[in-house]
Amino acid sequence: MTTATEAHTWVTDVLGDPYEQLTIPLGEDDQGEVVTTLIRRRAKQPTGRAVLHVHGFVDYFFQTHVADRLTEAGFDFYAIDLRKYGRSLRPHQTPYFCRDLSEYFDDLDAAIRVIRDQDEHDTVLIHAHSTGGLITPLWVHRHRTERLVDGLALNSPFFDMNQPWLVRGAIDVFGTRVGAFRPYQVLPAPSSNFYGRSLHRDHSGEWDFDLAWKPLSGVPIHAGWLRAIRAGHRRIEAGLAIEVPVFVACSTATFRSARWDDSVLRTDAVLDVEHIAGRAHRLGSQVTLVRIENGVHDLALSAEPVRERYLEELLRWVEAYV
Repeated sequence: MTTATEAHTWVTDVLGDPYEQLTIPLGEDDQGEVVTTLIRRRAKQPTGRAVLHVHGFVDYFFQTHVADRLTEAGFDFYAIDLRKYGRSLRPHQTPYFCRDLSEYFDDLDAAIRVIRDQDEHDTVLIHAHSTGGLITPLWVHRHRTERLVDGLALNSPFFDMNQPWLVRGAIDVFGTRVGAFRPYQVLPAPSSNFYGRSLHRDHSGEWDFDLAWKPLSGVPIHAGWLRAIRAGHRRIEAGLAIEVPVFVACSTATFRSARWDDSVLRTDAVLDVEHIAGRAHRLGSQVTLVRIENGVHDLALSAEPVRERYLEELLRWVEAYV
């Protein structure tokens, strides 16, 4: 149970110094208490600029090299573990579950209040990956007249299912209907541990992360979650009216093999990158699209020369537009 003291006090994060975390209570849902967790790392010099990192599906914040680069660039760095993810997951909850993507808007609202009102930043950038890259454009669009953020950077945003058109249609007909009446129903879904194996240092990758918070293999897909995701996809397809500059980055190639192949180390093994590139222009009137050759799904976790190019492109865009 989160206490009032925990809710209002920054404590040392699981990553250790200089990272701090703040647990923010968000009331209750049908499964009980809900919290979100904000992680903070200050830049060396006082700054009015901040960036908020938002993770993807089956994910949490551990990418400290991204924080290193952004604090060096003069940003105070924040990350959020959304409700039912990572630091915010509680034993009574279904991991990663939501009925509607707008549930996460309360998490983002709370984070921005801390960053702007309590920590007094006047420039705020969102940096979001995958499912975070689906949630945050919808949130920015919702608050477009309030100008809560000054720029939106998306790393391989989840704009559509990586399935053939007919399969996506079947998902919409069957999965989303079930989701309306039996949201916790687990649906049959293909799964692969290729992407996880390509990242983790115990396999073919270089990263160390908590396998309880970010398991390598697939997780149960619940009908209510799928219904929420597909509703978000339809909103992107219909077009948004984001008024701040938007940066969208993705790999140049999608992994297509049904068997392990070393190309998984240099392609997007989760999403179809052409869906990302094809829908980027629907976000707003000022969108920059960057394709990163040899990038993996989380471009910031690509091989070192590739992730360096991604971060360089991101910071070049920030200085030009934000």
